[in-house]
Amino acid sequence: MQQIKILIVEDEPMIARDLATTLEGMDYSIAEICYTYEEAMTFLETKQADFVILDINLGKGQEGISLGAFIDQHLKLPFLYLTSYSDKETIAKVKRTYPMAYLLKPFDEKDLFTAIEVALSNHSRMYNPVQFDIHSINHKLLSPLTSKEFEILLDVYAGLNNQQLCEKHFISMNTVKTHVKHLFNKFDVSDRTAFIVKLRNWI
Repeated sequence: MQQIKILIVEDEPMIARDLATTLEGMDYSIAEICYTYEEAMTFLETKQADFVILDINLGKGQEGISLGAFIDQHLKLPFLYLTSYSDKETIAKVKRTYPMAYLLKPFDEKDLFTAIEVALSNHSRMYNPVQFDIHSINHKLLSPLTSKEFEILLDVYAGLNNQQLCEKHFISMNTVKTHVKHLFNKFDVSDRTAFIVKLRNWI
């Protein structure tokens, strides 16, 4: 599968370079590092990226939010905010730009990877709905899915948690956990993030 190209918009050069190194270690590709609102706008208007990581404060104020609004309204690219802001006023502004994720600094690599992969999955589901077929999936598995496992697969990919699965399928928590465990075993993964990544790589 082609590497995901990520645009980093961060006004602190050291943080930006460290973030780029971390992302490359996760097998993502860096489309560009932009340090200002103006640089980011020029890139977005002339070049391409698959995903954008935005800092909110770009030196002159919360220009990252303006970038987020531009991306949402004109480009429809998946993006997340990576920031130290967590106050109610900022969150209220951010919500109006519809980011796919919001991650607070400092962060660890696992949280960043999870946020990016879930954001990519959610964005794909919103703008490019995936039509999974049980027969094509079973063709890739050593142990085929049952019809109920396939239903659970669709809902796990859509982001439903275990409690939501219980309510939707009218089954107990133990039954949900059993179905999810069987899915993970058949896909040879240990958690939901790895499961979603594997499914996305099969699209």
